[in-house]
Amino acid sequence: MIEASPSAYSSGMLAVGKSRLIEEEGDLRRCYTNPHTFYCGIDLHARSMYVCILSHDGETLLHRHRKAAPESFRTAVAPYREGLVVAVECMFTWYWLADLCAAQEIPFVLGHALSMNALHGGKAKHDTIDSHKMAALLRGGMRPKADVYPAAMRGTRDLLRRRPHLMRKRSELLSHGQHTASPDNLPYIGKNIAYKANRAGVAERFHDPAVQKTIAVDLALITYDDELLRNLELSSLKTATPHVGLFRSCHVVSASQSPRTKASDPLGENTWHRQSADHPGPSSCSGRL
Repeated sequence: MIEASPSAYSSGMLAVGKSRLIEEEGDLRRCYTNPHTFYCGIDLHARSMYVCILSHDGETLLHRHRKAAPESFRTAVAPYREGLVVAVECMFTWYWLADLCAAQEIPFVLGHALSMNALHGGKAKHDTIDSHKMAALLRGGMRPKADVYPAAMRGTRDLLRRRPHLMRKRSELLSHGQHTASPDNLPYIGKNIAYKANRAGVAERFHDPAVQKTIAVDLALITYDDELLRNLELSSLKTATPHVGLFRSCHVVSASQSPRTKASDPLGENTWHRQSADHPGPSSCSGRL
């Protein structure tokens, strides 16, 4: 089975629970091992979900397709509400379900997408099989966990993630502009067009009007991207600042609790713990950008 890197399995869950550390050939995974009366595995999509609920003895109590909506979820799990734990795959659709489970005080386990390699179905793999195997792995204490990022910080994290995307697009445009001269063996531009002051006259170096237009389009997009990036960075700074204390509390304390940190600093003397009345501790959050 293909295993994810240790960083892929950073601790994260909405309900406080025990974690079993499994070390195999240097690979570290954190699995949710709390016993429950009922185990729910959900193969979640944008508009639909396949729900499987197992009893503590492994009996299948519910296994059917549902609409991906809060009311549909509440109706499905209502008979098994007491002693229930829910597990889903870490895809792009889990925010609403994590928040719903938190509001209903239902333990929620988010499984990293790479751990889904364990959900092979032999000759078949589909929602029915995946939902059952998620519940079965959860019941057996073999469900590796991913981060359940704090709801208040998700929008900021998603905003920050747009910057690398824009930077990659800008780099592609800069590279294309710098290397367009190579096919015709024209002299190197000789200046860095990443700076606005160096872009004047670059398109006119080419004789073909179509190539001139191509370079002009590249430079116009770079100039526009520069303005977008400046606005995004300013907005990100303003949005992220209120969350810095919470992020440090979650991230630093989570790091201090890792086996590697404990081995190198057993007394925790080099780890800064930040807690406050509003954010008393890291039990409900840990994560990375």
